[in-house]
Amino acid sequence: MLQNAQTIRHYQKITDSLVEMWNRGYRYDELRMFVDGYIAALRNTNALEPYQIHRLEEETFRYINDPSNFEMTPLPQPEVDYY
Repeated sequence: MLQNAQTIRHYQKITDSLVEMWNRGYRYDELRMFVDGYIAALRNTNALEPYQIHRLEEETFRYINDPSNFEMTPLPQPEVDYY
């Protein structure tokens, strides 16, 4: 569980971006590459402590591996007018 406010903000940015990328047609391999790049950038900038980056990476890959996060929501069916 993430507890640092800055780490949680990064997690929210990553997961929002992942869902947006999924809806635009990107798939798991591309999502993983995105996360790898984001994590590498955090490591190079020393924006977070190494243990926080490790926890963020674990939580993000757990998010990617849960298929319910990327299910397409069904479109509402139009109501049939019986008049």
